[in-house]
Amino acid sequence: MSLKESLGKVTIVDFWASWCGPCRKENPNVVAIYKELHSKGLNIIGVSLDKEASAWKEAIAKDNLSWTQVSNLKFWDEPIAKQYGVESIPATFILDSSGKIVAQDLRGPELRAKILELLAK
Repeated sequence: MSLKESLGKVTIVDFWASWCGPCRKENPNVVAIYKELHSKGLNIIGVSLDKEASAWKEAIAKDNLSWTQVSNLKFWDEPIAKQYGVESIPATFILDSSGKIVAQDLRGPELRAKILELLAK
């Protein structure tokens, strides 16, 4: 899985973990945005900071996360999180269709509004 595969689409890179309460609380909102806007060009990549594959996979199923999920199961040593400078989760990075980070850590209505703005361009 390469982020380059997402170029040309508005993409949310969502850093989360099964053990993160605030992450799990935000997941239903992200699921709703994905269901509404995926067909209009939204892509999401979930990056987990989990350590245990079973807990991670169970959370994906329970929260209905139907987009691409990746994890090296390295907790805070997750290389992708280090690349993005993630120091706390949930952390979201919104990339425009050229792959440029245009916003981060938006939640709920603010996240949806930003995605709609980017998709309208």
